[in-house]
Amino acid sequence: MASRSDNEVDVEVLVIGAGVVGIYALYRAIEAGFTARTLEAGDDVGGVWYWNRYPAARFDSESYTYGYLFSKELFDDWKWEEEFATQPEIERYLNHVVDRFDLRRHIQTGQRVVSARWDDDGNRWEVTTGTGETVRARWVISATGGLSVPHYPEIEGLEDFQGEGHHTGAWPHEPLDFAGKRVAIIGNGPSGGQILPAISDIAAQVDLYQRTPTWTTPLNNAPMTEEKRAWLSENFDQVVQTLTQSPTGFMHPPAGKFSTDDTPEQRQAFYEQIWKAPGFGKLTSNYYDMTTNREVNLEFCDFLANKIRSIVADPVTAERLIPTDHLFGAKRPPFIAGYFESFNKPNVSLISLRQTPFVRVDATGIETTEGHRDYDIIVYATGFDFGTGALTRMGVVGRDGLDLSTDWEDGPSDFAGFSAHRLPNFFFPGGPHGAGGGNYPRYSQDQIDWISDTLVYAREHGFDRFEPTAEHEEAWMTMVATLAPLSIFSAEHSHYYGANVVGKPRKFLLNPGGRGKLHEMLGEMTATESFGGALASSDERVGV
Repeated sequence: MASRSDNEVDVEVLVIGAGVVGIYALYRAIEAGFTARTLEAGDDVGGVWYWNRYPAARFDSESYTYGYLFSKELFDDWKWEEEFATQPEIERYLNHVVDRFDLRRHIQTGQRVVSARWDDDGNRWEVTTGTGETVRARWVISATGGLSVPHYPEIEGLEDFQGEGHHTGAWPHEPLDFAGKRVAIIGNGPSGGQILPAISDIAAQVDLYQRTPTWTTPLNNAPMTEEKRAWLSENFDQVVQTLTQSPTGFMHPPAGKFSTDDTPEQRQAFYEQIWKAPGFGKLTSNYYDMTTNREVNLEFCDFLANKIRSIVADPVTAERLIPTDHLFGAKRPPFIAGYFESFNKPNVSLISLRQTPFVRVDATGIETTEGHRDYDIIVYATGFDFGTGALTRMGVVGRDGLDLSTDWEDGPSDFAGFSAHRLPNFFFPGGPHGAGGGNYPRYSQDQIDWISDTLVYAREHGFDRFEPTAEHEEAWMTMVATLAPLSIFSAEHSHYYGANVVGKPRKFLLNPGGRGKLHEMLGEMTATESFGGALASSDERVGV
């Protein structure tokens, strides 16, 4: 029989990670009256916006839709400079939030979690960091996110390079001098695409190594005007309602029509409008059937291909930049200004790894089957071990020996994208099956709000344990398996299936049911007594 002292904890709620999601989780926990602490691996707050500080890193969701919505005063007092803010402003914003709500005293930086073990007798987690500190907590919210473990390409000799080599997801804090340098960029996703135009005018030579072309379109950024700020403030309640209820978490106006409502000529004119739409508006403001009608998607792809051909002067380069293995939206499309135009500069080259694969990296540069090129700097813009990377590296061991490092070897199994059977009192918002492909913070806000409300409910009703049942988890995973083939992000060679990491199982890592299915299944759980058996009291369990 456990005694009260056996159940003692150092803190009620322990948050792991001080990024966008972790900061909100900490705020909600303290607001609800819990004792709370955050452990952050970095030397300051910001999460992905602390580590990803490469040139031209910026939002591709509108700044005011990505930021926090829980306080109108905060919404009004931060004056975003651009529709799509750059990394330095984003980092300043997150630090502003932490200081404005007096959260910094609850955050320990430089504390990378290396072990998190469930103590079943004590009904608590024992979390240990790389510095040797151990924290006992009743509830753990692991807000480590899906973009926190940089993935390096599987190329022989990476460690042999004697120049500077940096991953965009682990960029140095001191500015990197590209002036007059020979630079290789490996990867053409959002980060590689952003950095190319940013350095192409100052570097002596920039070679972009591309494995698979992507449907890159213009970001269409603009300065934030006083008129726009005033409108947002005056319509704050409407903005919040739209962003919290929209399936995508954006404010983009819908097209209001299907492709069949327009003639072929009208569709071409409409595609021109979409080309000029901001960011994700290329998807969210497109025809209703753009993501379900293969023929109309192919027509839009033809439109985009012709745009690429009209921008890129060299026809061979242009064709190599046009995707042939997926439709628009099947992989996450980058939104970048000046990307295709960069290939018209005499010092910029595209190297297709389909035609000339890597052989190795050596002390002075990169060798492909075409030959060897010398470089001063290699930029690894090769993405992340998405969805599961941080969780499986954190030494998480739950009830009855559940070890995420081995139990998720064939792919993650969870409930609602933030909890799992045999992981009592452990939440991972923003983890696998968490987001549905929309505005990331809006999905994570939904999860944190539900978690916070559940912890309050548990406290008020004498529960101190939450664990989804095997039936809860099975129902959620059946939904994922059933709807994944219908998802717009259905290209199985994308990072949403873990395909960018050699040896990682090809499992769909998003929530194909979106916000609607998340709210539906959470509602079904909360409508049942003790959340269908997910909530329990340790006193009753041990007979105290």
